[in-house]
Amino acid sequence: MLGKEEFGKYLESLEYPAKSGIRLNTLKLDGEEFKKISPFDLSKIPWIDNAYLYGPDDIVTKHPYYYAGLYYVQEPSAMTPAFLFDVKPGEKVLDLCAAPGGKSTALGAKLKGKGVLVSNDVSNSRAKALLKNIELFGIKNAIIVSESSDRLAQRFAGYFDKILVDAPCSGEGMFRKQSKITENWEQYGTSYYAALQRQILPDAVKMLAEGGRLLYSTCTFSPEEDEESVAWLLDKFPGLKLVNIISDDKKQYYESLGFDHGRNEWLEKECREDLSKCIRLFPHKLDGEGHFIAEFVLGSSNEYADIKAPVKSKLPDELREFLSHVKMEYEESNIVIKDQRALLLPGPVPELKGLRILREGLLLGEMKKDRFEPSQALAMALRADEYDNVYNMSKDDPDVCRYLKCESIEVPDSVKDGFVLVCVDNYPLGFGKVKNGSFKNKYLPGWRMM
Repeated sequence: MLGKEEFGKYLESLEYPAKSGIRLNTLKLDGEEFKKISPFDLSKIPWIDNAYLYGPDDIVTKHPYYYAGLYYVQEPSAMTPAFLFDVKPGEKVLDLCAAPGGKSTALGAKLKGKGVLVSNDVSNSRAKALLKNIELFGIKNAIIVSESSDRLAQRFAGYFDKILVDAPCSGEGMFRKQSKITENWEQYGTSYYAALQRQILPDAVKMLAEGGRLLYSTCTFSPEEDEESVAWLLDKFPGLKLVNIISDDKKQYYESLGFDHGRNEWLEKECREDLSKCIRLFPHKLDGEGHFIAEFVLGSSNEYADIKAPVKSKLPDELREFLSHVKMEYEESNIVIKDQRALLLPGPVPELKGLRILREGLLLGEMKKDRFEPSQALAMALRADEYDNVYNMSKDDPDVCRYLKCESIEVPDSVKDGFVLVCVDNYPLGFGKVKNGSFKNKYLPGWRMM
């Protein structure tokens, strides 16, 4: 594919360590705010507005800011598809193969709490990790599902404005980062995954609204899984067209950073000139691993799903009392009580009954006997100024780690009795409960710092 000289440069790149970075959670802060508080040795990833490489001595997943959901740890090339996908607040968005949540958290941040994000992964165990990352990021308008693509297509026909398919693939672009992927490649090769992609992609197209966009990405170099999968999909759906992911005025800039493009000559069959609109990322050309990206627009009309508005629930007095302390914007008509759980739904969606739903909207908390217990997810979705009883600590306060380890801490007399939102540098970590000056830790045990 590359030719002798360029292949030599590729082999040389495998001798260098893989780069990793952090992508800031723009639901909580921007780059200027993070620069003021960052304890890390950061260098900007030039093609992603809100992302940085961190230093080899930085332990980013043990810092309180990680537990506050201020950033997601991800390698730069994997950040690129969601960053380039033009998702806007209010749209209906699907991340079809979403676990563990790197791309979903980026899409959710772009929606800014408006619209609907459906994050799906067919593996139930991987979907649980996806759920945690969505909640940690404070995303309020997500539905977490664990279903096959064909089952989703039966419910969501013609529903989505944007769909991202980060497809299962042979992983050739990740050999440097995760050597165990080579064992998987030796076992399955590329044809296995190409066939799997061609099962998933038609279902994704069926779920697009007219004028909707589909972004397809892999972390492999194989033309069979990249250009050939794209050509196959275009042949199958004449209403689909490839689009330029990068506008003409920015093309030269991205090429100067090492961005490459899809190749017609790597197709085994007839040539398609439009494949040059696809993007390829190679580890010998930029600080990232291997990736392939293609974007389509659907010009023809699909069948449309029946949309079901939420059935309004009568809110218990205990929940109303708690919500009187919350200043977050929400539609009361979107709050429902299911199995003693209070959920803030993102709005009208197709019928979900019968699907494996891990979470529908934002879990506000649970109804207990004569009381309401707010959730960890709600704490992460709040800002410090959206709750009226806050205890804030500095990142250097030893009690921060004690709290994150689910241990007891001392709080000042100024903290009122009742539920208190515990923060680090004014970024929420979770809840506690104070009674007569005694603090009870309510941090979610499954998330505790080890």
